[in-house]
Amino acid sequence: MDVDELAQLSAKELHDRAVRYAVRHGDFGFLWDLLKVIPAAEAASGHADETANDLSRVSALLSDALGAGEGELGEALRPIYIDYLARHPDALKNSGEDV
Repeated sequence: MDVDELAQLSAKELHDRAVRYAVRHGDFGFLWDLLKVIPAAEAASGHADETANDLSRVSALLSDALGAGEGELGEALRPIYIDYLARHPDALKNSGEDV
C-alpha cells in the first residue's frame, strides 16, 4: 500500500495495524514516539484537560497508545500511523488480526 491508499483507511484501522506491527516487532521507538505525541493530539482534538494528566502518568500514556485508534484522538494521530505503515509495508500483512 502506498501513502494515498493508507490515507483511505480509518484511523482505527491505521492504529490497529501500526500498533500491532510495532508490538510484534518490538519497535519500542515507534510506541515511544506515539506516547510522546498523544498529549498534543489530545489537545488538538479538544481534550486539553487530559493532556496534563497524561504527561504525569506513564501508565495512562500506555493505555492511550493501545486504544488511540478511535474517535477524535485516532483522527488526530492518522498522520503518525500513515507515516509508520508507509515505512513498514510488511505491517499490512495479516491485517485481520487484533492488536
